[in-house]
Amino acid sequence: MKELLVQKYGGTSIGTAARMTNVAQIVKDTLATGKPVAVVLSAMSSKIKKEGTTSQLLAAADAAIEGGAYYKIVDHLEERHLETIREAIKDPALAAEISDEVHADFHKLKSFLDAISVIGEISPRSNDVIVGLGEKLSARIFAGLLNSMGVDAEFVNLESVIDREFREIGLEFCQYMQDQLRNRLKACGNRVPVITGYFGFVQGGIIKSIGRGYTDFTAALVAAGCKAEELQIWKEVDGIFSADPNKVEGAKVLPSISPEEALELTYYGSEVIHPFTMEQVTRELVPVRIKNTFHPAKPGTLIDPRPDAESGEHRATAVTVKRGVTLVNLYSNRMLMAYGFMTKVFDVLNKHEIVIDMIATSEVNISMTLADNQNLDNALEELKTLGQVSVETDMAILSLVGRGMRHKVGVSGKMFTRLAEAGVNIEAISQGASEINISCAIKDSQAEIGLKAVHAMLHED
Repeated sequence: MKELLVQKYGGTSIGTAARMTNVAQIVKDTLATGKPVAVVLSAMSSKIKKEGTTSQLLAAADAAIEGGAYYKIVDHLEERHLETIREAIKDPALAAEISDEVHADFHKLKSFLDAISVIGEISPRSNDVIVGLGEKLSARIFAGLLNSMGVDAEFVNLESVIDREFREIGLEFCQYMQDQLRNRLKACGNRVPVITGYFGFVQGGIIKSIGRGYTDFTAALVAAGCKAEELQIWKEVDGIFSADPNKVEGAKVLPSISPEEALELTYYGSEVIHPFTMEQVTRELVPVRIKNTFHPAKPGTLIDPRPDAESGEHRATAVTVKRGVTLVNLYSNRMLMAYGFMTKVFDVLNKHEIVIDMIATSEVNISMTLADNQNLDNALEELKTLGQVSVETDMAILSLVGRGMRHKVGVSGKMFTRLAEAGVNIEAISQGASEINISCAIKDSQAEIGLKAVHAMLHED
């Protein structure tokens, strides 16, 4: 399957009948080039995340537990999907067939929610069943749409693809899934597989174990398992930018970046690609391309893991900001020459399931940034037994990323000088051993000023 192109489309790209038809035309045009295509879909969504199918399904589950009007949510979702079928699929007989299948899916959902309402609670497995319906619906409708346009397509439901239990989503699980998906696609023959982004229950629940970006992960498993020529992730942007184009005038689309740069940008604020996704395709040396469903002719950004793709340019690539961050400072003289002090700090954070984004240390001080301070109050009581603690909210992490910064002298000095000239005060600084990321904590109110100041230095030398 070397020539296979795996195309993953996000929820907003297929959120209406018109958008879904546009995506179907992209698939049809790709097939016209002679390349085989496999399609992986998210659930239908709108530009407002809480109005998307997945969010509404989760809201219906919550309503069932709390004794709310979950039927109203389900009926609204059903009508939206049936309307999409009426507008997109022009073949009356095929439209009626797909509509009946969709109606049956929603009828089962109501029965499922009825049971949850009686019990008054929901298990991770039941939650997964409800969440997975969104991708099942979009893939079923899209396969019907392709068939109505003369493309021989097959709806591929992955909800039962896992036939054994795994304790974690590790290497063993990923290799197993790649084998399962490769065999499933082979069974489609020459038909275009339209694959559900949801692939069944995993330990702890798919959202907790992987996150809302699990459809990207599914697409990566398909691409890695089939040794695809390319994984294409279609969004509503022209590619990955050197900074947020809505915040920084002159931000440019990057023609290519490395997987390491993509992961750093994702972690520090840019919605580039799910980390699990990058890990799978990087291992199999499958390139990833970010493209725009509204401008399909544009080349997008290539994330290339192949060894010969290394760039010789010695410069930074992009700058990004992660906002809404909390900075925790821990000061203690007991740190000085104290064996195991850091272990005690991390044990407290691990106990309360607190994830650190960035850390900076001195002889007697630890500064840590947290993206989520939900459990911080409980952890603070224990941290105070280790030293003096201060907390600063409304912070941001500003990150300069680029593999070209490796071994280049003066980049961090120039970055900090630009921030100082712009009047931005730096609270903490961190740079990893990889030398492709320099990050600092600043006030959230100064995030955009700092972003513009650092972006201005990107292409000066």
